[in-house]
Amino acid sequence: MTRILVSEVGPRDGLQSVDQVMPTEAKKRWIAAEAAAGVTEIEVGSFVPAKLLPQLADTAEIVAFAKTIPGLTVVALVPNARGAEGAAAAGADSISIPFSMSETHSIRNVRKDHPAMLAEIRACADIAKASGMHFAVGLSTAFGCTIEGHVSEDQVVRLAAAALAAGAQEFSLSDTTGYADPAQVRRLTRKVRAEVGDDKLTTLHLHNTRGLGLANVVAGLEEGITTFDASLCGLGGCPFAPGASGNIVTEDLVLMLEAMGCDTGIDLDKLLKVREILAEALPGEPLYGFTADAGPPINLRERNAA
Repeated sequence: MTRILVSEVGPRDGLQSVDQVMPTEAKKRWIAAEAAAGVTEIEVGSFVPAKLLPQLADTAEIVAFAKTIPGLTVVALVPNARGAEGAAAAGADSISIPFSMSETHSIRNVRKDHPAMLAEIRACADIAKASGMHFAVGLSTAFGCTIEGHVSEDQVVRLAAAALAAGAQEFSLSDTTGYADPAQVRRLTRKVRAEVGDDKLTTLHLHNTRGLGLANVVAGLEEGITTFDASLCGLGGCPFAPGASGNIVTEDLVLMLEAMGCDTGIDLDKLLKVREILAEALPGEPLYGFTADAGPPINLRERNAA
């Protein structure tokens, strides 16, 4: 049975796109409940200036809390070296920096062009190494950009190679705008892996903006991808890419993977109950997910063992 890591990104990617500020105690309950359901990796926040994303102003406190949960890998997103220093001081296990393949989006998102971002990646790599943190680079807008439009696959490969030379330990291909299709996922995964190595590209960060999220997961599985980002209730998107909404729903992803015979280590019944925390803490916020709306799930492990 293939083991697949479902990495929860809702406390960061989900909440950054929600106008309401979730109370810190509710975030802690969310993270603890997901860990109790079997989720072993959670991106708990981002070290960005509070004036830009007040929803994530308590990230240092959230990291400190999450570190008390046994067996949980605590991930934080950082936009630059200053953010990496904050993550190191808070004790994060791993950091990820978004490196937009669309230079227009990069300037809009983090106010830096490609050369400036490569300098930040190099600085973050040094900080991560000195602090013992894992360091990943998310190749965002890799499948297209709502601002710039088409993004050349050759450019994605070239920039991935440059980031590897700057110190990236691992990469994810990120469909920030929900443009990807299964054929493109297969093609770009192969191209980037041929440049950086199979062991360096293990993760896909996919959005379901146009309804292709889970189809793209299957394409990634067929290419040997073993980690998929997802957000509880489908919260999320990029506030700096117009129309980029809709992360893959964690619950739906777990259901599909388990139904296919993959092992996520996650108890789906317990995971579905975590939705109640979000419903209470974010009143009026749309919560998505086919699995939750379809009633009690079947016992997938029992079915697959038959």
